[in-house]
Amino acid sequence: MKFLRFIKDHKIKSGYYDGKKVIELKDPIEKVLDSWENWKYLRNQLRTSHSVEDINFLPPVKTSKIICVGLNYTDHCKELDMDIPEEPKLFLKPPSSVIGHTDLIKYPKLSNEVDYEGELAIIIGKEGKNIEYGEIQEFISGYTILNDVTARDLQRKDEQWTRSKSFDTFCPIGPFIDTELDEKNQKITTKLNGEIKQESNTRNMIFSPHILVEYISSIMTLKPGDIIATGTPSGVGQMQKGDTVEIAIEDLGVLKNQIV
Repeated sequence: MKFLRFIKDHKIKSGYYDGKKVIELKDPIEKVLDSWENWKYLRNQLRTSHSVEDINFLPPVKTSKIICVGLNYTDHCKELDMDIPEEPKLFLKPPSSVIGHTDLIKYPKLSNEVDYEGELAIIIGKEGKNIEYGEIQEFISGYTILNDVTARDLQRKDEQWTRSKSFDTFCPIGPFIDTELDEKNQKITTKLNGEIKQESNTRNMIFSPHILVEYISSIMTLKPGDIIATGTPSGVGQMQKGDTVEIAIEDLGVLKNQIV
C-alpha cells in the first residue's frame, strides 16, 4: 500500500493512495505504518477521501538522519570509469535538507553546478542495531523515491561531501511510502523537463537494500523514520533554475520538483 503525509485544511494528516484518491486516516503516519497489515485496524481508521489535486504533499516521514550510498549501480561505475566498490560507500544528508513532492529546490548562491540523482530510498520502521540479514524485512516500513541533489562543483572542491549534499531543499522525497514494493526489480527513470536522463533498474544495484541495512546497522543504530538512499544509476547531470525534475520508480510513483 502507498501511504503518505499531507496538509489539508491547514492540518497535517496521514492517508493512503488507492490509485485514484487519497483516503484520510485517523492516526499519524508512524502508527499507521506500524499497524497497516491489520486490516481491521486500517478499516477502523478510514475517514474521508481527497483528490490529489486538493492536498499539499509533505515528506512521507519525519527522519533523524538520511544515510546515502555512493557508487551502488554497475552502470554508474562504468560511466565514471571507476572500480566496483568492495563495500558500501556512505555519507549523510541532514534532516534540514528534506522537502516533499512538488516542493521547490533552491539553487544555492555558493554553487554553479547543481545535479539531480534519482534514487530508491528505504524507510526504517523499527529501531535496530547489528541487524541480522534474515531479520531485516521486519525493520523496513517500505520504500520511497529520493533525489540526492548535489552541488557537484563543491563536491569536487571539498575533501569530503558534507557541504555539497547538505543545502536546504537538497533532499526531496516522496510522494508515498510503498509497503509492498518489490525492491529487487524496479525500473527507475529520471526526466529533466520531460527528457529522459537516467534509465536503469534496481536489479543493477551492487549492494541490495537488505545488504545495505545489515551493513549500516553494524555501524549505527537505525531508528524509525530513518532513510537510506540506495544510490543513483548512470546519467547524472545538471539542473538549471526553472528546470523540472521527475524521478519515477515503476510501481511506486513519481517524485516531481522544480528548481528555483
